[in-house]
Order: sequence, then structure tokens, then C-alpha cells
Amino acid sequence: MQLVFHQGLLAAVVLLASPAQAQVSVEASPMRVELRAKPGDSSTQAVTLTNVGPAPVRVRASLADWHLSRDGAPQFAAPEDGRPFAAAAWVRFAPPEFVLAPGGSGTVRFTLTVPADAGAAGYRTSLLFDFLPETPDPAAGKRQVLFRSRIATLVYVHVGEPPAAVELTNLEVRSAVDQTQVVAALRNTSRRSVRTRGTLRIYDRTGLAVREILIPDVPVLPESERDLAITAVDAASTLLSGDYRVELKLDLGMPALVVGETTLRVSR
Repeated sequence: MQLVFHQGLLAAVVLLASPAQAQVSVEASPMRVELRAKPGDSSTQAVTLTNVGPAPVRVRASLADWHLSRDGAPQFAAPEDGRPFAAAAWVRFAPPEFVLAPGGSGTVRFTLTVPADAGAAGYRTSLLFDFLPETPDPAAGKRQVLFRSRIATLVYVHVGEPPAAVELTNLEVRSAVDQTQVVAALRNTSRRSVRTRGTLRIYDRTGLAVREILIPDVPVLPESERDLAITAVDAASTLLSGDYRVELKLDLGMPALVVGETTLRVSR
């Protein structure tokens, strides 16, 4: 089983209603694990959590199914049998709960075993980590309101090599007060996850390329649609007022690039 770690840290902050209590801050690494596997493969991995706050923190770990909204925000749900591309049933982890002292670290290990009859596809699951104070403020009593926070390690399991099939269904410009974005609507009709890469080029009326932007590396999940937003103009932009031709080229793991064009109007 081939493994890819993405080691970025993410801090979770728990806000407490009682001003006497400190905020709770925890970092987790890795935030994303990608496994390339064959049916029957098994692999054991670990997630490290570090308490960078001043107070003890109780950590509760659980498994969750997840998908992405059109704007790319992860949406979590309790594991459910029969949910397409879900891999929570393939995972065993420990420990489910523990306490982190200030400055301390803890490790949650998980073993993922791909069923022998798993078809070629992009599967996924996640480890959720909820945070609670180890010693709630007894003076607050029932009036205490605890805003729990959570972070997650997303797990992608790529079984086999099903062909990618992604199309660009729309390309439009969306303007806000402080920036203008080119938004590509993508539809993935295949059973594999793909990640975006490529370029967005902006040409002036003479055909001269005046700006080239690298496409953000984001996932498009199997049998799903999502919007890929690329910031074309912001407060630091030097583009003059006028109309520009925008050309998008995406490499989505298919034999040919996905290409689209639109017009960008800059007003200053």
C-alpha cells in the first residue's frame, strides 16, 4: 500500500462561556492521508495531536463519513452502511479518548483494511477529534455554555486506477468588493477522486498574456460537482481597466486537458 502524508497543522480553538477559563488550542498532523491500495491491503497510520494551550484538554476521537459541498467545504456525517465510496467500516482506531496536558502530545493510530471485494474507486473516511476542557468550571453550573470545536484528518483511499471523467460545465466571473474570481464548475462522473492542477492566463486586447495564475490543488470527489474559484483580480492587482480574455487549462488526469474561456472586465 502506497502512502502519501500531508503534514500541515491545524489549530482548533474551544471558546468557553466562563471568562475565567482559558481558550483551548490543539494542533493535529497530518490533516490529510492518501493511501493507494489494492483489494485486501492493510495499513496502519498515526495522527499526532499537540496541546499548545495553557490547560489540559480531553480529546474524543471518532470516525465519520464526509463529502464536499460545491464550494469545497467538508461536510461530516455519522458512518452509514451502504453510503457510496464510504470507508469508515474499513477502519479500526485507538484510543477513542484521552487527556492532553499543556504542551503534551498524544497519538491516535488507525488501521485501514481494504475488503478483498472492493471495486476500483476513490473511497474516503475521516478521523474526527472533539475537544473539551478536562476540568469544567464548577461555579458556572448549568449556565455554562461550551462551544466545542473539532478538527479532522481526511483519509482518501485510492483502490485501483479507474479512468477519470471530468467536464467543465460552466466558467464565469464573480465580482465582490475586494476581489474578482473566475469560477469553474466541474462535474466528475467517474469513480475516482481527482485533484486540480493547471493554469489560468489573462490576455489583453492585443493578445499579450498579462498574468498567469497557478490553479489551486483541490479535490473533486467521485460522482460529484464542485466549484473551483480562482482569484483573478484583488487589491494588489495591477491590471488596468478594460476587457480581458481569460483562458483556463486544467490537467485532471485525462488524456486531454480541460480548456475553457471567458471574458473578464476590470473597472477601476
